[in-house]
Amino acid sequence: MKTVILCGGLGTRLAEETEVKPKPMVAIGGYPILWHIMKLYSFHGYNEFCLPLGYKGEVIKEYFMNYCALSNDCRVDLKTGEVERLAENTNLDWQVDMIDTGTATLTGGRLHRLQHHLRGEKTFMLTYGDGVANVNINAILDFHLTHKKIATVTAVRPPARFGTMNFDGERVSNFSEKPQTGEGWINGGFFIFNQEIFSYLSGDETVLEGEPLTRLAEDGELMAYKHDGFWQCMDTLRDKNLLCEYWQQNNAPWKLWE
Repeated sequence: MKTVILCGGLGTRLAEETEVKPKPMVAIGGYPILWHIMKLYSFHGYNEFCLPLGYKGEVIKEYFMNYCALSNDCRVDLKTGEVERLAENTNLDWQVDMIDTGTATLTGGRLHRLQHHLRGEKTFMLTYGDGVANVNINAILDFHLTHKKIATVTAVRPPARFGTMNFDGERVSNFSEKPQTGEGWINGGFFIFNQEIFSYLSGDETVLEGEPLTRLAEDGELMAYKHDGFWQCMDTLRDKNLLCEYWQQNNAPWKLWE
């Protein structure tokens, strides 16, 4: 089963990083956040990926095309240019399709452009290239196959952005980061779609989160898998620094692999 990871956006709210690279290539602990997302799917047994590229897509292509050479010990014959691997330092068994879907294409349009690449997939997965979670991908798939609708979206409750304080007079008696909010479920990505999703998409200007999901909901074809665990998107530099802090402290909740 293939996993589509949307990789083409401009990432303007993270301009400190995305002036020189696409947002999925922003590094957390030395690895692009895209790598972290793929590792999560791979941990659950899904190793076939389809990346619709857009803004600075060549950076993603170069990363994966050179991944083996950069990850392994090697010997280079400078006279002939021949490269010999001396040791295998990676055990990733991934197949990665990288498809140019246009710089200005929107989320639904990018998926629409992949229709012929996904023609043999009765069911496929899709997520964003800027969010991590400790979701159980197989549990989401089981949920999807049980309800037999066209689409499943993973609903999450995002962490609040500001800390909370308790007072004793004017003295702060307690300060802590707010937990995830008890209400306000939002779209956390980690979708599963059947082929019928393509009848809800049109051209490049289609926003997946707009009319397609709205119509699916109206038709009774959109189901939500509620994830109560960790979820964090990377919209801003603050978000990026938070994820880096988790990783540096060896306390990254999304790192289910060893």
